[in-house]
Amino acid sequence: MHMIASLDKHFSLLYDLLQEHVADDVDYKAIVFCSTAKWGVPADRQQYIHRLSRTGHKGKEGKGILLLAPWEDFFLHSIKDLPMTKAFTFGGSKHKQEEKMTKESAYLAWLGYYNSVKNVSKDKHRLVELAQEFSRSIGLYKIPSIPRCVVNKMGLANIPRLRAI
Repeated sequence: MHMIASLDKHFSLLYDLLQEHVADDVDYKAIVFCSTAKWGVPADRQQYIHRLSRTGHKGKEGKGILLLAPWEDFFLHSIKDLPMTKAFTFGGSKHKQEEKMTKESAYLAWLGYYNSVKNVSKDKHRLVELAQEFSRSIGLYKIPSIPRCVVNKMGLANIPRLRAI
């Protein structure tokens, strides 16, 4: 299945899906959240199929939900021939959001992943804007700081609004 949702809904959607389907039922087959849990749209069709194949274990079937932001919907074109339905919609999170440190790690993982995706990382200024949008979407209104050495390795030095320490 696939679902397109604005970034402000991703964190609560992921949390709800994990709570409702994985945490309560140990026998439930793994759910793959290609955009959210793996922090990024798959690089290509083969990577998507590889991620999805991990949902079935020991000969059992699994289920997959591809959660995309609206600006990631270009990926659906590369898998249009696969059996895919639109996922049902989830309500808001019924649980507390993760700790600040977990959210900061998620921000850094998101930024690192999308810095490697050519369709998104061509414009580093736009990448940082999207990272800030992602940060706000998971409840971080102060942009997390990133070690300067990491910023330099990512090629993001001197990008405004990026907090390097």
